Amino acid sequence: MLVASLLLIPRAVSAASRPDLGTAASFAVLGASTVTNTGPTVVHGDLGVSPGTAVTGFPPGLVSAPGTIHAGDAVAAQAERDALAAYNDLAGQACNVNLTGQDLGGLTLTPAGYCFSSSAQLTGQVTLDAQGNPNAVFIFQIGSTLSSASNSKVLLINGASPCNVFWQVGGSATLGTATSFEGNILALASIARTMGTTTQGGLYALNGAVTLDTNDITVPVCSGPTAISLVSFTATPAGQAIVVQWTTATELNTVGFNLYRSVDGERKDAVRVTPSMIPAEGNGIVGSTYAWTDTNVQKGSTYSYWLQETETAGTTNEYGPTTSTFGSYHILLPLMGMGSLSR
Repeated sequence: MLVASLLLIPRAVSAASRPDLGTAASFAVLGASTVTNTGPTVVHGDLGVSPGTAVTGFPPGLVSAPGTIHAGDAVAAQAERDALAAYNDLAGQACNVNLTGQDLGGLTLTPAGYCFSSSAQLTGQVTLDAQGNPNAVFIFQIGSTLSSASNSKVLLINGASPCNVFWQVGGSATLGTATSFEGNILALASIARTMGTTTQGGLYALNGAVTLDTNDITVPVCSGPTAISLVSFTATPAGQAIVVQWTTATELNTVGFNLYRSVDGERKDAVRVTPSMIPAEGNGIVGSTYAWTDTNVQKGSTYSYWLQETETAGTTNEYGPTTSTFGSYHILLPLMGMGSLSR
């Protein structure tokens, strides 16, 4: 077991991409043969089984509304098919970093595809650092089994989202007592949760059972890919101002853009700096380049900016942050957007 934190920062690798869970996305728990529970488990999301029909232990377990139980019905069957398609997508993606033989405990990992030729073990805490990009994707390809020791934890920092964390397991997954886990587990065989574990993400057993014991499982609400393809988003000092610039490759059903800014790096404290929406200029074939000059700045201060895109349906997608302290800082963002809250 590693006792010191090891920072792994993959460079110049093909980016991991988020698979489409399809109808399985609404399921917090989905088993193939059975779903069994002991104790006051709470499931936030749908619970299903297919082609099996047995769901036991509810109650005392609770499926929180609006989640429902689908025992061997057509909805569960389609969700299993969609989960299998997502599993195959994950299995076919590139392995950027091979962690075979290493315990995940003590590691700090950046967005990439990670693989284990056989089993993967988590003892302690693994940190997933999105580096300020809420669309960053983490994929773990595990040849046989995934297991965690008691009181282990997956920690998400700097914008990492459970929507974008995927554990593709070639066998079974077992989470130890009081483990705090983040991300979606897609196991070819079964999934077992021991007492007191919590999960932000779906549990999908493709050929076996899901076993629960006094757990809390929440499937996060995740948006799909945005209607724009964002190429770059930068903030550059220019005299007594900061020029925020972004470039799109394509735009589809985009009305326009707004910029939000904070001085402490926290999105919750950001305020809109564009007095009105900047109209979209691209279309479904070509994009455009945009710029906004922020003159309300003080030399030496650090400013973080978020770009919010509004679509014709009224939905919004957000990118960032990009940061400037009167020294150019540049980031490239992937082509997926997450739904955001307007301020």
